[in-house]
Amino acid sequence: MSDLTTNTATTEENQFSEVRTKANLAKKSAGVMNRLTTAQKNEALLAMAEALVNHTEELIAANHNDLKHGREQGTSESLLDRLKLTEDRIGAIAEGLRQIVALPDPVGDTLEQIERPNGLRIEKIRVPLGVIGIIYEARPNVTVDAAGLCLKTGNPVVLRGGSAALFSNRKIIEVLQQALDATAVPREALQLIEDSDRASVNEMLTLNGLLDVIIPRGGRSLIQNVVQNATVPVIETGAGVCHTFLDATADAAMAEAITLNAKVQRPSVCNSMETLLVHSDYAKAHLTGLAERFRDAGVELRGCARTRELAPWAIPVTEEDYGTEYNDYIMNIKVVNNLDEVLEHIARYGTMHSECIVTEDKAHVERFLQEVDAAAVYHNASTRFTDGFEFGFGAEIGISTQKLHARGPMGLPALTSTKYRVYGTGQIRE
Repeated sequence: MSDLTTNTATTEENQFSEVRTKANLAKKSAGVMNRLTTAQKNEALLAMAEALVNHTEELIAANHNDLKHGREQGTSESLLDRLKLTEDRIGAIAEGLRQIVALPDPVGDTLEQIERPNGLRIEKIRVPLGVIGIIYEARPNVTVDAAGLCLKTGNPVVLRGGSAALFSNRKIIEVLQQALDATAVPREALQLIEDSDRASVNEMLTLNGLLDVIIPRGGRSLIQNVVQNATVPVIETGAGVCHTFLDATADAAMAEAITLNAKVQRPSVCNSMETLLVHSDYAKAHLTGLAERFRDAGVELRGCARTRELAPWAIPVTEEDYGTEYNDYIMNIKVVNNLDEVLEHIARYGTMHSECIVTEDKAHVERFLQEVDAAAVYHNASTRFTDGFEFGFGAEIGISTQKLHARGPMGLPALTSTKYRVYGTGQIRE
């Protein structure tokens, strides 16, 4: 059971905002979290998974309110799909927690041991990052994934989801906190900011001393707001303006399978393809048929002039389109003359997330993989694989597109920092 008192929230709410109050409670739980064993943390995750399944009907009912509100606001069907909870999806979310249980706990791992000539013994070990603030949009599954990953690594977490999923997130956290009450993990370590005003986000960004790091998950505007305005350290999980390049030597059947998967399999996620770049030689032979396949799949095509010569139903593409993460059945097509044009286009419009080349030209493979600046670069495989589970990490907190601390799918080790433990026998520095 938690050894923290929950009635402090009532007192503090009279003095502080919801954001500061809940961040303060999370901070107070950090000491308890640091003392927990792997077995205790795993027990909590299993209890959380069971509670989600046991409260499926309540979760679906809460989610129905979010879906109803979304339809009234004109939310697109692809975004509603990201928001929707079903019995199967809740079961899958619960299974995700069980999978986290099965993963090794990185906290306490010894990364390096040094024996100095003066007898000092130095160990470098993994430790929790601290209190993590996560700001994200309308995906209730992220609420559970983030909670599970943070708690497994001993990090208290303050979640601030989008207003579109408020009913769902509120019920999820209620269920999870009740489950934690029967475990060693304090419920205070799991907090949800319910204030949907943007001011609550801005307040989180400056909670130095209470939050140790902020991780934004969402579209470009959300991420830019966090990166530009946060005084708390940020791990940037970038928007996904992902490209696939079909080179002149691309195998046609393979190219079709990869590009359709990258766009159509689940267009609402960050690793889906937004722009298809096609070598002019390949385009002459195959682009019309490929464009027809996308049209049959319900994808709206926006193309350059040469694309529209081969696929006249495509609408003219704009500069703004090339930099847009659609998260929908919309895709840009651009015909290019060579690999140099591809590299220039990706450097200008890409978000350093996931980029793919389909080719049989080994020199082009090596150049693309070497020169494209992205967290994940692919040869002959769909960008949809940029995912913690697909990479063998079991789960992820997000896809980091920055270069410091973590890059690419962030599994459990990415939610830790390091500490040096130094053992002596009375040494002093001369």
